[in-house]
Amino acid sequence: MKYGFVLPYGDARTAADLAAIAEEHGWDGFFVWEGIWAIDAWVSLAAAAMRTERIRLGTMLTPLPRRKPWELAGQTSTLDNLSGGRVTLSVGLGVSGQDRFWLFEDDPGRRVRAERLDEGLAMLESLWREEPFEFHGTHYHSRVIDALEPPAPPAPVQKPRIPVWVVGGWPRPKSMRRAARWDGWLPNYAPVGATERLEFTPDLLRAGVDWIRAHRAESGLTMDGYDIVTEGSTSADDPRAAAATVRPWADAGATWWLDATWGLEPGRVREESERRLRAGPPTLD
Repeated sequence: MKYGFVLPYGDARTAADLAAIAEEHGWDGFFVWEGIWAIDAWVSLAAAAMRTERIRLGTMLTPLPRRKPWELAGQTSTLDNLSGGRVTLSVGLGVSGQDRFWLFEDDPGRRVRAERLDEGLAMLESLWREEPFEFHGTHYHSRVIDALEPPAPPAPVQKPRIPVWVVGGWPRPKSMRRAARWDGWLPNYAPVGATERLEFTPDLLRAGVDWIRAHRAESGLTMDGYDIVTEGSTSADDPRAAAATVRPWADAGATWWLDATWGLEPGRVREESERRLRAGPPTLD
């Protein structure tokens, strides 16, 4: 099990300071919120990269259907080179139904966002190769020209590419197939017909992991290096309670635990985040 921390709000200086504290106190990853009309997540992560040497860096998460894939490819490859190969890209459809996230455009609907997500992921694989390519999709396209001057951004340090964690709505097969195709599953419990948010449990995670394992085996893929990512909040004051919170998820197959407290008021985020980071990640005996 590896442990990451999610900064729910804070400027680039705060991210850099807290990422350094996270690395010092044994955390394995540091993630920041990527919003719409918000503090720039990739500038914050670049600042964090300059203050750290070991921990992985990423967003939680990037709404890829609302981003231009070529711009995201440049940001991620630039950060991967700057950090020496420590970027993880987390992607999903993006929040729907909340005015805060749809100030400047109308929601095109889940189907269109899903199409853009699939096309955006397909484009990223080519965009990270440092060479022109052809792509013909419903929403995006690329054509080959004689020469790129200046050239394309350098390819990521990580090979064959930057790891990509994808939201998969359990037990929806199409969504889960997308997550299984990439490098990690960010679980979202989304049973067909549900009209309210339902509790996601370790038993449900275990069922999803079994499904992904079987699907990847059918495609000739193993679970080696594949991440199962869970998220929650643990105590800074009670190590036993923190371990008790995480252990059922580890037993169910999780490989990453992300500590995240999303409800904090912005003015309290730095103090509470630093306190949690200095206590260190949960420890499972």
